[in-house]
Amino acid sequence: MCKRKWTDIGKYEEQIKKLREAGYAKREIAEKLGLEKSQIKNWIARENQRKRKAANGEPLRRKGRPMKETTEAELERLRMENKLLRDFLQFTERK
Repeated sequence: MCKRKWTDIGKYEEQIKKLREAGYAKREIAEKLGLEKSQIKNWIARENQRKRKAANGEPLRRKGRPMKETTEAELERLRMENKLLRDFLQFTERK
């Protein structure tokens, strides 16, 4: 198999787990799946970190900026604002 630069390694998670349990080395796993050794090494490190956090009861946080929570009152205010703007545009005969 030829080696690829970028791969969605999520597709290979189950295979990697099975090969690790069977006692294969990182290099052997990479060769069998056609991936880079560093990809396997990084995936194993991330998986170990997830397991460690789960064992300690820490929440698994998503990367990036947290989503903004919108309340019902804010949604209602935005709906009213949209309605007022639509009415204003109709009143001025613009669309």
